[in-house]
Amino acid sequence: MRASFDKLISWTGVLLAVFLLVAGGLATYAYVYIGNEVETQLGMQDITMPEGKALDSLPPADKAALEPYAGSPMDTGPEARAYADHYILAHMNAASGGQTYEEVSGNYQAMSTEQKASPDGVKQAALRNTLFQGNTLRGLLLYGAAFATMGTIAGIAAIGAFVGAVVLLVLGFLGLRHARRIERATGGPAMTSQTTTA
Repeated sequence: MRASFDKLISWTGVLLAVFLLVAGGLATYAYVYIGNEVETQLGMQDITMPEGKALDSLPPADKAALEPYAGSPMDTGPEARAYADHYILAHMNAASGGQTYEEVSGNYQAMSTEQKASPDGVKQAALRNTLFQGNTLRGLLLYGAAFATMGTIAGIAAIGAFVGAVVLLVLGFLGLRHARRIERATGGPAMTSQTTTA
């Protein structure tokens, strides 16, 4: 009875190990695929991370966030997030005095036709357009950063799955070996087959 229970548990562990190996393989594929796509798509933008005077003109917190990537091609998720949140957004806030696109657009829409045609109206329209473009680029870069994070999580999951599979395989085979010893010690199936052969 004990040997049968050990076999059941051990084979269950082996089957779970196989499942984890498959899951680890799929997670590895996701990690590699997402990593390649993020690098390719961001690389196509041909953006170089700011350095020198471009960094010096930023607020200290933004400058500190960008300094580790200064002068490198923007082709990773962390670089895309830093560029979006600490370069584009910093310039948008400087241009609009901290106003959002929604606020600037609302002010512009509330203007009369004559006001829109005035120098202030033209300036407001240009700011509105700048903020719209900045938000669009930020959104695309942050999507890239989010996918890169998903890829990193997939890579960690793959490692966990492979480690779990190895542990379960080792425990499963040890359990099967233990079940075999119990059968021999108690004259179970393994002992009977040896006696019949003799």
